[in-house]
Amino acid sequence: MVATLGLTGLRPDPRRITEVTAPPYDVIKKGSPLEALLTARRDSLAHVTIGPEPVEAFDRLRRDGALVPDEEPSYYVYEQRWGRGQGAEERTGVFVAAEVSPYAEHQIIRHEKTFDDKVRGRLALARATGHTFGPVFTLTRAPIGDVLAEAKEDPPLYEFDTDLRGLNDLHGLHSRVWRVPQASALGVKIQQTLGTEPLYIADGHHRYHAALLHPQTHALVYVTERARIQAYDRVVNGVRPFAEIRDQLKLRPTSGLHTPQKHQFCLATREGAWLLDAEHVPTDVVGRLDCSILERELYPRLGLTHSMIVDPAHFDYYPESQLDGMQAVVNAGEFDLAIALHPVSIEELMAVADAGLSDPSIVMPEKSTFFAPKILSGLFVYRHVMK
Repeated sequence: MVATLGLTGLRPDPRRITEVTAPPYDVIKKGSPLEALLTARRDSLAHVTIGPEPVEAFDRLRRDGALVPDEEPSYYVYEQRWGRGQGAEERTGVFVAAEVSPYAEHQIIRHEKTFDDKVRGRLALARATGHTFGPVFTLTRAPIGDVLAEAKEDPPLYEFDTDLRGLNDLHGLHSRVWRVPQASALGVKIQQTLGTEPLYIADGHHRYHAALLHPQTHALVYVTERARIQAYDRVVNGVRPFAEIRDQLKLRPTSGLHTPQKHQFCLATREGAWLLDAEHVPTDVVGRLDCSILERELYPRLGLTHSMIVDPAHFDYYPESQLDGMQAVVNAGEFDLAIALHPVSIEELMAVADAGLSDPSIVMPEKSTFFAPKILSGLFVYRHVMK
């Protein structure tokens, strides 16, 4: 159903790929040690994706040979491996140029609301540079696993470990990439297999929405059959402090901040941690999500409204893997309350996305899901073709 093409544009010099590739722009917090590490690396794509002079930085990466042209349309098969021992996992997907189409055509299917400022930021970067630097992460029901396995029978174009000094979940990730020309027999097979099903946006709604508005004919997309969703947790400063409303809640003390069961919330301050059960779980696909329940049942008691969820004075967001970091900013007095949720399931995501096919107003709240591991930016830099 989704028409795809091989990618043309630029890719990293294999000798410099560990320096060029970077985490997605939206997980690099301003003023963080991760930002400092990336900006200290001269060849890092972060100078383009989050830096103050993206056009100049992009020109320099091309001029210095960190990024080299690749004009033959090709698919790029991408394998990620993470963890160790019995906990080791891997995932394989493919980078493609997917035809950009309105959501109403049901080729690219969303599940989540977007923040206007983030869309504007990605749109401005696309207009200024004519390229996309990080992919839209999508899921497919098409049986692509066996097809991609054929590409992995050959030596990879790239093989490297990501070194982020432990500052991000992508640290230690082992990556392998294979280049498959679109015109090859395997390239045709990839194209035909992907064309049998729509693509569900898992992560990167802002990037796809920017592509819609640009407007460009195709978007840089990563496609896989597998995904792992972490909870997207948050730290909060309410208009009213948590201590003022604590007695209004049916709380049960717990040993510390942790990922709770479905329809429970784990709340933590400097004074302790508690579990809070949802008061009411609706039957509709959006209303029953824990992030929706949280916004209805707890935020009003803290004096928080939906418009405040993008205000850094009131909210910041963390993946489930960074519970210790959440507790640390609460202990430091930067935020009053940490809230851990149960992760959204793939089945819940698909249910919302499918319901939205007949009613476009059905989408998940912002910051509902965190897909891990993320996809590195800079494995391919896609040059836009305009409509």
